[in-house]
Amino acid sequence: MLTKKPPLLQSFLSLVSRHASHLTRQQYDVIVVGGGHAGTEAAAAAARVGAETLLVTQKINTIGALSCNPSLGGIGKGQLVKEVDALDGLCGRAGDWAGIHFSILNRRKGPAVWGPRAQLDRQRYREFIQSELLSTPRLTVLEGSVEELLVTEPNPEEPGHHRVTGIHLVNGIHPLSARSVVLTTGTFLSGSLFVGQTTSPGGRIGDAPSSAGLSYTLKERLGLRTGRLRTGTPPRIVKDSVDLDLAQLHPPDSHPTPFSFLNTHTRCKPEEQLPCYLTSTTPAVERVVRESLHLNCHIQQDTKGPRYCPSIESRVLRFPGRRHQVWLEPEGVTSDLLYPQGLSMTMPPDMQLRLIREIPAMHRAEIHTPGYGVQYDFVCPTQLSPALQVKSTQGLFLAGQINGTTGYEEAAAQGLWAGVNAARWALSMPQVALSRTESYIGVLIDDLVGRGVTEPYRMFTSRAEYRTSLRPDNADRRLTMKGFEEVGCVSSLRYQEAVRVRDSLQDALAALQALVLSTNRWRKKLPDIPMSENKNTTLTGVDMLQYSDVSFEMLASVFPECLSPYTEFSQRLKIEAVYKPHCDLQKKEIERIQKEENMSLPQDIDYFSLPVSLSREVREILDRVRPTTLGAATRLQGITPAAVVNLLCYVRHTGQKERGTHRHRPDQKEEREEELCTRNTSLPQ
Repeated sequence: MLTKKPPLLQSFLSLVSRHASHLTRQQYDVIVVGGGHAGTEAAAAAARVGAETLLVTQKINTIGALSCNPSLGGIGKGQLVKEVDALDGLCGRAGDWAGIHFSILNRRKGPAVWGPRAQLDRQRYREFIQSELLSTPRLTVLEGSVEELLVTEPNPEEPGHHRVTGIHLVNGIHPLSARSVVLTTGTFLSGSLFVGQTTSPGGRIGDAPSSAGLSYTLKERLGLRTGRLRTGTPPRIVKDSVDLDLAQLHPPDSHPTPFSFLNTHTRCKPEEQLPCYLTSTTPAVERVVRESLHLNCHIQQDTKGPRYCPSIESRVLRFPGRRHQVWLEPEGVTSDLLYPQGLSMTMPPDMQLRLIREIPAMHRAEIHTPGYGVQYDFVCPTQLSPALQVKSTQGLFLAGQINGTTGYEEAAAQGLWAGVNAARWALSMPQVALSRTESYIGVLIDDLVGRGVTEPYRMFTSRAEYRTSLRPDNADRRLTMKGFEEVGCVSSLRYQEAVRVRDSLQDALAALQALVLSTNRWRKKLPDIPMSENKNTTLTGVDMLQYSDVSFEMLASVFPECLSPYTEFSQRLKIEAVYKPHCDLQKKEIERIQKEENMSLPQDIDYFSLPVSLSREVREILDRVRPTTLGAATRLQGITPAAVVNLLCYVRHTGQKERGTHRHRPDQKEEREEELCTRNTSLPQ
């Protein structure tokens, strides 16, 4: 199954423009500002929940544009795309339609940290997103710029100092009212573009700058704490000017893996995929960087830049003398441009050309569009609730780079969840949250609102404590049922498919569990599988799948009557079986920690001498922060699940010893009560 072909882009634009010019209403449930990844997911999600939604964007034809790299997914990011899709979002299906090079990163490691990724055709991706928005019920698209938020006195029955009531457009005659507003301004909030020593207002090259009134409202009227971040993009290279024979060919996977759980295949056939190429910088590149530093005002700024996809200038300054990888990525099936991943730069255009030509494969390269940097305002995300609502302002939600993140996938995930909660707020429904134990989206939001950011936030699998159970393959089982039954953002079609998959997997695992044979009999059934001759016990089909050389297809060929109906789930069943022991243990840990989350931690603990297995780093974090409860300790950056479990065991064991000491004393009851009173005076309640 593959979703329908979107209509021609020009047809879409004429329809939307006509619709926008005849805006028939001034009152909406939800208004979403911004048409990037966060905005499109927010608008679509709000409409799916049932809210009358308006999406306002500066340019209709840039809705769904891939502003920087032409790719989707990756390690950690691919998990977010799968989860957005499981909640009926757009980007996964758009990636399957627009992908031209599919691969699974980290495949040599376990499936829990696999990173589904695709190179995209920019035009196809944009067309798909725009088509989806056009066909979404209860969603209107309007081209325009927001001058300011409309703010009034708060509802006294709800927490907050202000209440948002809508927006006012630049040159707009009438205000547009809404019960909730989602801001997804990306890099446009007081954005500035940098190339060499030239600075101009804007959030993306070719687009008009955002209104200063919106920044004023957030900072001055609402009193929100803001910061300044920076990012950048590399120059686009003319493909025919690059000598690709001097670069290392990297073909795609022979069988593309779709992002969406609704799709069994991608639009791009395996043989039609395009390759990527790998090359690297030279010492001469470092020399050009150093010679141009005095001409590069962006790199001289103190504003924080992304640690995980830094500019080539930052790489050279941080790691002198090293060679740095450069990936040459196609921008589309018919595009004549290459995207040099790893060469983000903000030096003057003539120096950019000089630098590019110091790389052997690009010694004759021509630049189509020079690279540039962007600096922009963000709102410190600790001022948000887990629903991504501004705590001090009723009905105002933020998503994407305005919250200090970087990347399409992080923006899409926030956008979806902000859109869901904005719709539920507008429809007088309770807010919903995702736990970090059940999703990467939960990890992302919990990190943002609980810890804040000091640099652009990027998702990694290492940020998730329970990543063995938060795998790309099971996002539908974790989230789709919840999205339909509790949240209301999932269609009945997707829900029915998720239920079918869930029931089939449960039946298949039950059938495997019922296959109980002795090791001798298993050796006879599967003579080519190395099994210990000294081992004489009974094993189930699930146990056998945990052997690296045993596949589900292999077992189905031996037991076709009970297993052949489930061959479409072969890989998922293999992964489920391999991770079953880990997930069972992790589930117990999660339940144990959740049960004891409110357990108080004594404030006089000497973490450095604590007789439990804790790393030096963990001890230093605990000693510095001194969390008041076990739950607070779990949310500290750098605290591992194992450390939390060991801390839990120590506190419980200490409490039991204290209770045992007093158990046999004659005045046990009175002294225990006195002890509790004494302890409670030193512990926060």
